[in-house]
Amino acid sequence: MMRVHHATSLRRAPVQRRSAERLTRILDACADLLDEVGYDALSTRAVAQRAGVPIGSVYRFFGNKRAMADALAQRNFERYTERVLERLEKTAGEPATGEGADAPAAGGWRVAVDAVLDEYLAMKRTAPGFSLVDFGNQVPLGARRAEPNHRVARRLTQLLSGHLQREPDDDLRRVFLVAVETADTLVQLAFRVDPEGDERIIEETRELLRAYLGRVLD
Repeated sequence: MMRVHHATSLRRAPVQRRSAERLTRILDACADLLDEVGYDALSTRAVAQRAGVPIGSVYRFFGNKRAMADALAQRNFERYTERVLERLEKTAGEPATGEGADAPAAGGWRVAVDAVLDEYLAMKRTAPGFSLVDFGNQVPLGARRAEPNHRVARRLTQLLSGHLQREPDDDLRRVFLVAVETADTLVQLAFRVDPEGDERIIEETRELLRAYLGRVLD
């Protein structure tokens, strides 16, 4: 069975393989066009033409382009979560480096933070449409809503609490929310300075996150 990414913005979830494949083509076309023409010039008709589907197929899933962008953001979030999980599985047991490396579980959280940041940067640089919608907080342009970062912080708390052998309590959620908000702001700055992400700002971001999280996780 094909895995289907569900999104709250869908009018109707696909139940058959052909329908799921059509939804994937629509979202892929939406992502490509976002990079090419931007959100303002995006249209459901253009997406249908790029995806090679009737316009009615787009409206079967989405009422408008806003809903389509929201579904793309949700798919981005799901793919990001999968990438972080895969990275954590591959790096399980890696030794820590730098200050505090001999502390219990020090390697765990530092390696985990690198995975969280690196996978976001990789998607920022390579995933079509990601620079405009990422997890849903940039469309319309400049409208950075708080809710997506809260959702990211909650998911990271769930993902990393077991990895870090910590209880997923309110304190840990608050710490991750502060870290996510901080990293989000600085990463946006890095990509404003350089379209590929200014490496010096990114490294400053990494050091800042390590210093902040070290107070709680070491």
